[in-house]
Amino acid sequence: MATTSLLPKSIPPFLTNSTSIPSTRFTNLHFLTNQFDHQPHFASCTPSVRPNAKKKNSWLDPFDTGEDPDMEYGTQYAEGKQSEDPRPPENPDNPYGFLKFPMGFMPEVASLGLKIRGDVRRCCCVVGGGVYENLLFFPTIQLIKDRYPGVQVDILASARGKQAYEMNKNVRWADVLDTDDDYPEPADYLDFLGLIKNRYYDMMLSTKLAGLGHASFLFLSTARERVSYIYPNVNSAGAGLLLSETFIPDQLNLSEGGYHMYKQMTDWLARPGRKVPRQEIPPLKVSLSRKIKDIVAEKYKNAGVEKGKYIVIHGIQSDSKASMQSRGDTDSLLPLNLWAEITNSIRGVKPLYVIPHEKERENVEEIVGDDANMIFITTPAQLAALINDSVGVISTNTAAVQLAYAREKPCVALFGSEEKAKLFLPNIEDRKFIIASSKTGKLVDIDINAVKNAVQIFEMPLAIA
Repeated sequence: MATTSLLPKSIPPFLTNSTSIPSTRFTNLHFLTNQFDHQPHFASCTPSVRPNAKKKNSWLDPFDTGEDPDMEYGTQYAEGKQSEDPRPPENPDNPYGFLKFPMGFMPEVASLGLKIRGDVRRCCCVVGGGVYENLLFFPTIQLIKDRYPGVQVDILASARGKQAYEMNKNVRWADVLDTDDDYPEPADYLDFLGLIKNRYYDMMLSTKLAGLGHASFLFLSTARERVSYIYPNVNSAGAGLLLSETFIPDQLNLSEGGYHMYKQMTDWLARPGRKVPRQEIPPLKVSLSRKIKDIVAEKYKNAGVEKGKYIVIHGIQSDSKASMQSRGDTDSLLPLNLWAEITNSIRGVKPLYVIPHEKERENVEEIVGDDANMIFITTPAQLAALINDSVGVISTNTAAVQLAYAREKPCVALFGSEEKAKLFLPNIEDRKFIIASSKTGKLVDIDINAVKNAVQIFEMPLAIA
């Protein structure tokens, strides 16, 4: 009997008495039951579900049905576009001179109103690709400036793409970040991450297709809005959890979309809301400084031509990275022997060959002739200044075509197919553009006689004069 008394007493089963605690209290305790069985019940109890409303990101909150259309913000958070200078006036009586805030102003909660309104004071754009892709991003930058007055726009682009922002007055800073490197150095990412965090961006836009790695980079920037394209396949797994807005392109190569390659992003940026109508997407425009114009004028004078008396020839076949062709149209360079046939029919004005590398000078002299006029230009700003002082442009599908469109110069554009021409030049009805395309889909098979007839548009003003 002594040994049996040392045994532990049996523990009664938990919650066996149904009278002590009513069972109705546990009807909403979902950790005791299968939570998936009650998921349809939650969806049906949402009082303000809008079936046609687009969710911000289905990865973040499956029960987020978007903004409430009946929400009234009042005078504290006025509707409409943001003001250009939100900084309060300085208080000269402040005893702390280094704190230029008026008495009673609290910087800790000053950004709360900006967050509720959705204002953007600083925006950083990560733009992939080369000169062509960054040049077509100019209308998006202008759209951001129109939608958010007073916003400061910074750019992260490749070394070649950064050169394009020499022609954009809306960009504050442009830094080099190779977004096309599949295996970047962790030190470079950490360096730029610290740079971005110290600038306190409100919005991060990225045209690079994001996977989990690039999405983590945007997430660690601590920006309020993180907007990016993502892969249209399994490589995007997990990226939507770290982004506030995502776009899924139709193809892996975003440049194949042509002139409207950023249409999904521009449609999102131009969306109406809070008594702000839908913004119009501006056309492509570039700005040229007096310094660049003077440098280019000295160059083409040394090449033997005068202002307003030459035609820019661009698109010579070369292995140089300064060819400025689009990644969506790799067949966009023409051999020199075909260029020689085209330029031999030009009368009244001089053809000026733009060579992307000095090694091409000997090839031009050998095939075209020793008296051929050549100029060595590798930057898009100098090419735009050269086109600005010319009669017109004869070019394949390179950045010269878009720069001629931006500077409103006559152009004969050579494309491998009509589909490519409509894709990269959709709005040329109001411009003096003539498109010559190949019927076989290869640029090398283009009809030279058709190009020669198109070139006559540059001789018409001289014949009338």
